[in-house]
Amino acid sequence: MVYIRQDKLPKLKEYKYSAVDHSLLSRYVLKPFYTHVVINCFPMWMAPNLITLSGFGFVVLNFLTMLWYSPTLDQDCPRWVYASWAIGLFLYQTFDAVDGSQARRTRQSGPLGELFDHGVDAVNTTLEVLLFSATMNFGQGWKTVLTLFASLLTFYVQTWDEYHTHTLTLGIISGPVEGIVTLCIVYALTAYLGGGSFWQQSLFQSLGLKQYNFIPTTLFNLAWNEWYMVYGSVVLVFNTISSARNVMQARHARGQKSRGALLGLLTFAAAWVLIPAYLYLQPIILHHHLVPFIFYAGLVNAYSVGRMIISHLTKSRFPRGNVLIYPLIYGVFDSLGPWLQEHIGLGWPSALGSDVYQVAFVFMCLGLSVGVHGSFIVDVIWTICDYLDIWCLTIKYPYQPGRDKEEKKAE
Repeated sequence: MVYIRQDKLPKLKEYKYSAVDHSLLSRYVLKPFYTHVVINCFPMWMAPNLITLSGFGFVVLNFLTMLWYSPTLDQDCPRWVYASWAIGLFLYQTFDAVDGSQARRTRQSGPLGELFDHGVDAVNTTLEVLLFSATMNFGQGWKTVLTLFASLLTFYVQTWDEYHTHTLTLGIISGPVEGIVTLCIVYALTAYLGGGSFWQQSLFQSLGLKQYNFIPTTLFNLAWNEWYMVYGSVVLVFNTISSARNVMQARHARGQKSRGALLGLLTFAAAWVLIPAYLYLQPIILHHHLVPFIFYAGLVNAYSVGRMIISHLTKSRFPRGNVLIYPLIYGVFDSLGPWLQEHIGLGWPSALGSDVYQVAFVFMCLGLSVGVHGSFIVDVIWTICDYLDIWCLTIKYPYQPGRDKEEKKAE
């Protein structure tokens, strides 16, 4: 499958990075740290994409330790594991932020960098959902699924916003800045407190507060991890509304209707009608094999986001639909028959059942998503590198400070 048509390739040379960052933490703390300290640690020969990939390696190591110590997402890990997650995520954020500075310093800025950066971020989002769920001892259940939904929606809407406004907008509170810093703090606190079981305690009781008459019992008994989900929900709603407002204002300024842009959210909505439906109909997957399914759901979103970025870079029409949800449609249909038979007396038998074949189906979906998304990544990187005459992880034409002046004199 061709993901970038030949007639769209010239648009890559028109690419110009545009971003607005309203974060005070980023402006006054992180960016000075990146600009004056971190960037000097990387040599001029190191490609920006290699920095991005190296930072992602820390998260992969974090994920591997999670699989070893808490594969079911509900077991306390040794203190050093949580500490390593905090350090790994902070290094990932640092490397991910510095790659842009390295690109400008080495004169390697271009569309491939944005695609590579967003592509890695899309996969990291899913991995961090699993790490955070393991930290909170959510286990394999609906709390982990809700965390995945919030994280993927944030990333999808942010990319959708950038496609229509042509500018990456980070609000006062955003996932790439405050969200990651918050996770680093949570991981570090978990290491200090001795394990994820602490977050299952009531916040009010652990702080020694009394239950006054005006405090409902349900609210008083809310655990730390449930309060974090409330906080995440508020931030999610705020960021989603902000992005929708940005898109509508940008389209109105260009004399376009906002209705067409809002339809772009249906791709995400369709996937998230099917995902909870399938997990509800197959509790064996929800409670015993959720980790591979979350990988599959995360790659579904990463594939949609990747195609959006390509459409943004080549100024193509917004990508509709997602081929990776087709297996999920079959899974829901196959599982719905027995449920209907049990509840209304009419239905159809399941071809997969609710045991080993259902688990095999999930791993098949995961394998298919890895193959499709992997082929997408390889194809677009190969196409962009070939057209722009660059390399992905190394610098093909190193920047020479005096070269520009010599060329101007020769002209």
